[in-house]
Amino acid sequence: MRVYLDNAATTPIDQEVLREVMQVMETCYGNPSSIHAFGREARTVVEKARKTIAGLLHASPAEIFFTSGGTEADNMAIRCAITDLKIKHAITSEIEHHAVLHTLKALEKAGTIKLSFVNIDDKGNIDFVHLEQLLQENERSFVSLMHANNEIATLTDIENVGLMCEQYNAVFHCDTVQTMGHYPHDVNKLKVDFLVGAAHKLHGPKGVGFLYVNHRIKIKPLIYGGSQERNMRGGTENVYGIAGFAKALQLAYQEMDEHKNYILGLKTYMMAQLLEAIPDVQFNGETDPGKSLYTVLNVSFPEMEMADMLLFSLDIAGISASGGSACSSGTDIGSHVLTGIGAKPERPAIRFSFSKYNTKAEIDYTVSKLKEICVSKMQA
Repeated sequence: MRVYLDNAATTPIDQEVLREVMQVMETCYGNPSSIHAFGREARTVVEKARKTIAGLLHASPAEIFFTSGGTEADNMAIRCAITDLKIKHAITSEIEHHAVLHTLKALEKAGTIKLSFVNIDDKGNIDFVHLEQLLQENERSFVSLMHANNEIATLTDIENVGLMCEQYNAVFHCDTVQTMGHYPHDVNKLKVDFLVGAAHKLHGPKGVGFLYVNHRIKIKPLIYGGSQERNMRGGTENVYGIAGFAKALQLAYQEMDEHKNYILGLKTYMMAQLLEAIPDVQFNGETDPGKSLYTVLNVSFPEMEMADMLLFSLDIAGISASGGSACSSGTDIGSHVLTGIGAKPERPAIRFSFSKYNTKAEIDYTVSKLKEICVSKMQA
C-alpha cells in the first residue's frame, strides 16, 4: 500500500481543478496583457478568478494580487510594507515559516528594522500579554504571525491579534497558507492588512498564490518589469494556474464543513490508535480541535536506536510523511519549530498531514507499520 500523509507540504490536485486547468491551457493561450481577442479572453479568465477569490474572502477584487506562491506573497507583504511605510520595528515568533523568518532576519541584518520575538509556550501559543507589551514599547510595528503552524498545527487567535494591532496602529500580516480553504476568512471582520494563499495547499496547481492587501495600505511592487496586476507585480500572469486556484478555493469553501469533519475524524482516530499501539507516544503542539489545525498531527515518538532512520523506514513501507527533531547542538539542522517550543531533541518527531483523499485503512496501515518499526528500534 502507498500512503500519502504529507498534505501540509503539498496536496494532490482535485480532478475538477485539473479539468479547469486543462481547458484553459487548451483554449485560452493569449497573453492577458495583449489587447487583441486572444489576450482579452485570457484577461477575462484572470479577472473572473480574482473576483471569485475576492468574493470568498469578502474582499474587493482590487485587493487581490496574484503571485508565484505563498513565499513570494509573504516577501511582498513584508519587504514592501516595511520599506514603503517606513516601519522600523517588526514582531514575529520563533516558529514562523521560513518565508517570514528569513525575510525579517535579512531586514534586521541590513539594519532596516529592529526585530522582536513574542514569547510562546511549549505548545506554540502566543503570549498576548507580551505581544501587547512589545506593541506598547514601539511607535509603530509590523506584526507577522501565522494563523496555524505548519509543523505543530497550533492555531493563533488572529482576530485578537488584529484587534490589538488596530489599537496600537500596527500593520498586521498573517501567513494563512495552511488555513486558506480549510477555514473561512472574512476580511471585513478580521483586522488584517495582508493575507496569503497558495493553491497547491488546497488541491490546486503548484506555482500560483495570492496576496490580499487591505485597500488602506499603499505599497509599491516587489517585482518590477511590467504593468501586470495593476502595476503591482511585473510578469505575465500564470493564467491557467490562476484559474485552477479560483476553482480549488471555490470547491474548498463549498465542501468545507464536510471535509473538516471527515479529516478531523481521521486525525482523532490516528491519535487514539497511536496511543494504544506505541508506549510513551506524545503529540507536539495543540491537539484540542478548537486550538489545532485539523489537517496536521505532529507525533513525538519515544527515544530509540537509529531514530534518524524512522522516516526512511516509513518511506520504504510506502508511507510519505515529513519530520525531524529539535536541534540538539549548534551543528545539527533540525526543526526550528520544535526547537522553538523546547521539544526534546532525543525524541524523533514526524508530521502527518491529512486530506479529503485519505482513508481509515491508510491510517490503520500507517499505525501498524509505525508499531513494527518503533518496537524493533526500541528493542535494538
